[in-house]
Parts: sequence; C-alpha cells; structure tokens
Amino acid sequence: MALLGGFCPSGTILASTWLLCIFSKVVKAQTSPTGCGEGLLSIYYNLCDLSAAWGIVLQAITSAGIVSSFILTIVLIASTPFIQDKRKKSMLGTQVFFLLGTLGLFCLVFDMVVKQYFSTCASRRFLFGVFFAICFSCLWVHAGYLNYLVRRNTGPSGWLIFGIAVALSLVEVIINTEWLIITIVRTTGTAGDPCAIANEDFVMALIYVMFLILAGFMTAWPALCGRYGHWKKHAVFILLTNFLSICIWIVWIVMYVYGNKQVGTPIYWDDPTLAIALVSNAWAFVFFYIIPEISQLTKPSLEQTFEEELYPPRGVGYETILKEQSSQSMYVENKAFSMDEPQAAKRPVSPYSGYNGQMRSSVYQPTEMALMNKNTTELPYDIIIPRATANSHPAASGTSTLRAEDAYPAQNRHSTNNGQANSSPYSQW
Repeated sequence: MALLGGFCPSGTILASTWLLCIFSKVVKAQTSPTGCGEGLLSIYYNLCDLSAAWGIVLQAITSAGIVSSFILTIVLIASTPFIQDKRKKSMLGTQVFFLLGTLGLFCLVFDMVVKQYFSTCASRRFLFGVFFAICFSCLWVHAGYLNYLVRRNTGPSGWLIFGIAVALSLVEVIINTEWLIITIVRTTGTAGDPCAIANEDFVMALIYVMFLILAGFMTAWPALCGRYGHWKKHAVFILLTNFLSICIWIVWIVMYVYGNKQVGTPIYWDDPTLAIALVSNAWAFVFFYIIPEISQLTKPSLEQTFEEELYPPRGVGYETILKEQSSQSMYVENKAFSMDEPQAAKRPVSPYSGYNGQMRSSVYQPTEMALMNKNTTELPYDIIIPRATANSHPAASGTSTLRAEDAYPAQNRHSTNNGQANSSPYSQW
C-alpha cells in the first residue's frame, strides 16, 4: 500500500497532463475558423475564414487585378515598335511606371487582409502613400504634357516627363520615412509598435498625395481648350480617373476616421476599409486610364492620316499597267481620227495653229493685251504664247487691209501656198 501510495501522486500528474493536452487540442480545433487549417497562425485567418467573407472576396478581386496589370504591362511594352506617333511613344516610360504603381496597390491589399502586427503595420503605413504617389504623379505630368500638345502639337522629351514623375514620387517616400520614424519614436521612446498610430495621423500623412490628386485634376482641364483637338480625349481619361479617385478617397477617409467609430468596432472595420479603397482605386486606374491609353497608342495621328489621304501610295501592279496601255492606245486612236479632218486649205488659218499643247516648246511672245493686264491680272502659268506657223500669211491674220483690185491675185497666191504646204511631209507642223 505504501508503495502504491507512493506512485499515486505521479500517476495523477501524468493523467492530468494527458487530459490537458487533449483539451487544448480540442479548444484549438474549435477556435480555428472554418476554412483554415489547424497549424495556421491567427494573423492569417482573414485569408481563409469563411465567416469573414470580405477577405476571400478581396483576394479574388486582387488576384485578377495583379494578373491584369502584369498582362497590360507586357502589352504596353510589346506595342512599342508599332507606335507611329513619337509624341505618344515619349509617354511610354511614364505609363509603365504608372502600371508598376497600380500593381503595387493590388499587392498591398494582401497586407491589409492579414491582421496587424509590426511588419504589416509598418509596410502598410509606408507603402500606401508611396504607391498612390507614383500613380497620381504620372497622371499629373501626363496632364501637363497634354497642355503642350493641344497648343503646340509638340512637347518636352519623354525622359524629362519620366524624371519629373519619379521626383514627385520620391517626395512622398521622404515624407513617409520621416513621419514613420518620428511617430514611432514619439509614441514609445524607442523602436516601438507602428500599429499604435492613430487613424487621424495616418490620414494626415497622406496630404501630399491629396495634393497630387487635385493638381492632376485641375491641370487636365486646360487641355480641353487647345487648338489640336485630337489630344483632348487623353485629357478626358485623366479627368475621369482623377474624379473617381477623389470620390473614393472622400468615402474611405470619412469611414476610416469617423464612420467606423459610429459602427462600434473600428478595429475590425479599419482593415477592410483600407483594402476596399486600394482595390477600387486600382481598378479605376485600369479601366479608365490604362486600357483607353493602350487602345490609342497604335493609332496614327491626325497629321499622318491626312498625309496618307492626300498622297496615296501608288503600287506598280497588273491593273496599273493595263490602265497605262489603254490610255496610250486611246491616244493613238484619237490621233488616227485626226486624218479624217478637213484640210487646212478649207479652214481659216490662225497664227496659233502650230500650238501642240506643250508649253515647253513655246516661245514667249507678249501681246498688247498681256502688257496692259500685267499689273492687274495674274496668270496661272508663265505668260507663254506659242509661235505662229510658217505658212501663215499677213492677209489671213486680218491685220492688213487689201484693196479691192488686189483681192483676187492675193486669193490665188494664198491657195497656191496652201497646196504646197499640204504636199509637204511637214504639213502637220
């Protein structure tokens, strides 16, 4: 009995430990949300929790956005050899930079779905403003570039536009870095928790991004009043994108600062509010700016279309050769009909009968009327009058007056000269 009593305490301890392990497993299985595995950390529950469907829905929409942004980036780069207008090609680097910012917004949504801890809070506080600053900086510089195009039909170089967009984005990088460091040090005194930052402070750190939105929206309006109207549709894309962005930002800021507190659970609704703002604004960039701009890249400009219509290309083909041969044969046939015309002796002879329709073989002979109308009338060609034929006679020109007794001998001489001219092989000249 003493031996049995000595082993009883140790057996009781072992049994209680075994029961405690089983109970902990049962509790852990019960506390894990539906759709998540047993070994998954609690910070990732929103990624698989079927009871909190907002995380799963946002993941599906975000995944489609990531794939779409990647495909659009490839299409934008691959269309470079087919862009005919150099002014559109100069904006290609800025638009690729814009697509990278949009891709970053889609990726940041997963950071909002995962629950808050040190890494997620620091990354979302820093990258939220940076990615939006990239997108709105590109929209602003594009709007400024359009103001040059609608008035001068030319603008700065593409490298300058891209450099300005990068510089404007770096300003937000500096602001967020300083704000994050100063806020953490002020709150805890050491490298503390960035999740302790208030919602109002987070919104105040995005004032520069709000300035970029308003600047791009106001800069795009003058682009609708330029001389070259075919650039105005690009300004419409920017205006519509910025207007939708302004509406989205007003809604999420009101909900993030004021509305979630009225609901009563601000900690639960803060992350969905930021995630929905990211997804909606990123898709607005894709549908209202990226896709319309890509559809306009390969289209020729208005000047190129006008030149193609004014000077159509002439190809050497079978139909062209047939047309030329038919025109030559018609010319020969028409010339053959001239043999049946009455002889020159039966028609009044004109001093301009030797004119064959070619200006190059003519001699300039100014007349009295040409000299009188020189200062008042502008002829469409050079003043060229064909020389008269050699068989013309002063009597036929009507410039001299014959007496009645000389009329019959002059008529005989005239008929004799005409007969000799008709018998000459050069009578056609």
